[in-house]
Amino acid sequence: MTESESTPITAEQIAAAQTLLDLDFSPEQLAQMLEIVRGRREQYAAIRAAELDNSVPMALNFNVNVADADPPPVPRGYAMSAQPAVTRPENLEEAAFYPVTQLAELIRSRQVTSLELTEMYLARLKRYDAALKCVAAYTEELAIAQATRADAEIARGLYRGPLHGIPWGAKDLLATRGYPTQWGAMPYKDQVIDLDATVVRRLEAAGAVLIAKLTLGALANGDVWYGGMTRNPWDTSEGSSGSSAGPGAATAAGLVGFSIGSETLGSIVSPSTRCGLSGLRPTFGRVSRYGAMALSWSMDKIGPMCRSVEDCALVFSAIYGPDGHDLSISPEPFTWDPALDPQSLRVGYVASAFEPEAAETDDEEKRALYRSHLENSAAALEVMQAEGFELVPIELPARETGGLWTILAAEAAAAFDAITRDGSVDTMARQDDSAWPNVFRAARFIPAVEYINANRVRTLLMGDMARVMADVDVFIAPSQGANVLPITNFTGHPTVVVPNGFTDKGTPTSISFVGGLYQEAETLAVAKAYQDVTDWHRQYPDLDGE
Repeated sequence: MTESESTPITAEQIAAAQTLLDLDFSPEQLAQMLEIVRGRREQYAAIRAAELDNSVPMALNFNVNVADADPPPVPRGYAMSAQPAVTRPENLEEAAFYPVTQLAELIRSRQVTSLELTEMYLARLKRYDAALKCVAAYTEELAIAQATRADAEIARGLYRGPLHGIPWGAKDLLATRGYPTQWGAMPYKDQVIDLDATVVRRLEAAGAVLIAKLTLGALANGDVWYGGMTRNPWDTSEGSSGSSAGPGAATAAGLVGFSIGSETLGSIVSPSTRCGLSGLRPTFGRVSRYGAMALSWSMDKIGPMCRSVEDCALVFSAIYGPDGHDLSISPEPFTWDPALDPQSLRVGYVASAFEPEAAETDDEEKRALYRSHLENSAAALEVMQAEGFELVPIELPARETGGLWTILAAEAAAAFDAITRDGSVDTMARQDDSAWPNVFRAARFIPAVEYINANRVRTLLMGDMARVMADVDVFIAPSQGANVLPITNFTGHPTVVVPNGFTDKGTPTSISFVGGLYQEAETLAVAKAYQDVTDWHRQYPDLDGE
């Protein structure tokens, strides 16, 4: 029996401790957080077990500047691979599931106007939102104005590139002037932020047309928001996963041309997997979070959710780079080169993640899901080998990462401390033990020393990953059932996730391609090589049940 087990924490002890912190949680709230607070001692033990030499710094850097008035420019190219000829379908709605590369050709060749596409997608959003619950707010007036402007520019020969005139949807944590930005949470319902997020401004500069703010699980957790649960278009009996729930559902259902999501610990990868999308979670510090809701300053990342890998590359080209506001953003260039030979790269795979044991869990439902992912991912490896890739087996760092969850909990609780203390967090839809309200309250009892030392352990993990990536440029792993997702979110490595089959229930599975830091172009190239010889991304849900 451990010391923690022999001296369990009691609600009375937490009540006494809150007096020191000038808090006033109710007896019921103290009782609810008891399990989390008790479990934290195991996380603290994991942190303290690490050998933290005095020379090991935090995985956070202090910056004396509060703004950068003159950020360095970055290249923005929109190179595309050769595309087959695209002809306007007799019924324009047949183009609803076209990738951006095909929609762009319809607009560039003036077979279709941006206004026509915009009206078509708006109609689809209004038709299917009742079933999917993916729209937080329509931006129809803005969309019509942007589409009309795009058509006028293209008519006079000003073509901005493949995003020009393409309708898109924003996860509703991105501020948009004149429209509500509600973060999926009742305390912020009807909130209007009087600015445009950097991502919104950059997509407008590329000519894209914003048609809707799309739902997210409340304060970027899960797929439940104040309007209900956002549904998976492939199976509306289940949620679309989160927290980029609306972008996942709307893009998969052909209700937008593409969308923007965000990820802290899985919120692009997970809904992209559930809904059968191609998603890019960039390297930490690639896309400005100015104007975006903060959940975890050291972990939040913004990226595209699309119907093809190349679409992700085109959207990322428009949104990455410093803006002078978010000083965590790095100036490393991104250059998408469709001619890059992906077989010139060193490609590995996480060997243990493909072993049958990787799918084992006490949860029978999860075990079936993990086995589907494992089988389809093993088949994907065979496809890559058949295409001539020499896959190198690797293993991820064995370092204990359980204690690192305190980083996310502490930062998220700090971000929403005001609504925790004033009690408005109690109006959120989810109030279960694992929901944010209970997590925020329990995080008030995380010692500052443990948070700092967790970040020092994170530094060691980052060094471990650097040694792994010294041997490969990109590696492959199943998107479910492995430890890839938490490790790479803590270390900040980019991931491209693409559909690779279906479960027994008929819902999508996916495989993940993880690259070196700032190596999005290489990671996308390897993922595209797989996608080019498969057709999983061309299969779409039947929304009408016919």
